[in-house]
Amino acid sequence: MNGAMNSKEKVRQALNHEQGAAIPVDFGSTAVTGIHVSCIENLHRHFDLPNDPVKVIEPYQMLGEVDELLKEAIGIDTVGIYPRETMFGFPNEQWRKYRTPWGQEVLVSTEFKTTIDDKGDTFIYPKGDLTAEASGRLPVSGFFFDTIIRQPPVDEDNLDVNDNLEEFGEISDIDLAHFKKEVEQASMSGKAVVATFGGTAFGDIALVPAPNLVNPRGIRDIEEWYITTAIRQGYVHEIYSKQCEIALSNLDKIWQQVGNLVDVVFICGTDFGTQTSSFCSTETFDELWSPYYKEINDWIHRNTDWKTFKHSCGAVEMFMPHFIESGFDIINPVQCSAAGMDPKQLKDNYGSDLVFWGGGVDTQNTLPFGTPDQVYDEVSERCEIFSKDGGFVFDAIHNIQARTPVENIIALLKALDQYR
Repeated sequence: MNGAMNSKEKVRQALNHEQGAAIPVDFGSTAVTGIHVSCIENLHRHFDLPNDPVKVIEPYQMLGEVDELLKEAIGIDTVGIYPRETMFGFPNEQWRKYRTPWGQEVLVSTEFKTTIDDKGDTFIYPKGDLTAEASGRLPVSGFFFDTIIRQPPVDEDNLDVNDNLEEFGEISDIDLAHFKKEVEQASMSGKAVVATFGGTAFGDIALVPAPNLVNPRGIRDIEEWYITTAIRQGYVHEIYSKQCEIALSNLDKIWQQVGNLVDVVFICGTDFGTQTSSFCSTETFDELWSPYYKEINDWIHRNTDWKTFKHSCGAVEMFMPHFIESGFDIINPVQCSAAGMDPKQLKDNYGSDLVFWGGGVDTQNTLPFGTPDQVYDEVSERCEIFSKDGGFVFDAIHNIQARTPVENIIALLKALDQYR
């Protein structure tokens, strides 16, 4: 595997589209490039690493910590900085053992508080408050939580944008101290630092229901939110405008604490594509999202050396020029299985402007259900296509899911090692 001291430079070369650059690897630096806790346990066994319970660092999707030993075994070139609080609004601290519905013993925060109903479904609570209404459900046969919608009927005559801004506000001193400490520690690893600071995900559908709030107000139903982006665009503009103002102020405060120790900043996970189509037109994107993305990206590029990371699943080929115009440097997860997402065409058409962070293997079909040979071949082909002229950071297409055979993950790593 490549030495950790070369990792930051490898990633920076890829980010700068340097021809002939080595392919850097990311697993675990963000909530959309992670590995399910069950797969991490299987990888520990494969590499004969200590079989301690895996930490659940992102409980919404039950993503596990990729610890330093596993990073070294895999050859990972990145280190992720997560917010102090999880998507359910409680901090990851004071770890305790917890047995999952599928029987795995893991480590969770003491504020990871759950109940189980008579069907065997597990419910989790915002901020660990068992007196609140549960904000997530893990089905008895499932492997991650689904958001529970907690919205009363919409009162059209009394809509208040402040209700949809409850989770946004001035960053606290404790959160600033958290980012400063984590970034400084990560910068000493020799790996590229990928930070998620929060507050810049305009309309991210995973966050709209506010699973972190005890009593969310405003428009929190997913279907109603999509309707709102069509028929209440003035309301959405008011939310985004205020959110953008808050985000820029917070980014400035964070920048003063961490400077250019950060290489990449995760901006948003708002999905614009489905498997075959899109959630909106490019005209709506330009009207409703692009101005705020551009303001955030322009501030970052004007004041920092950070590269900006945009996540959007699905068939988003038609949005690529608009992502570029909005100022994004990186696109993820590069869902090549979706309509119009041919890897060669994506690379040929947009590879000089966007870094492809992902696209390395299909996590819907090939990785979980294919043979090791099929995984090996697909990884090799994607590396050949996306690494041309730099601008590629290897990762799977979104998180590696539960029940993915460990032999398929090993085939992925063998293909990657052979190609590198």
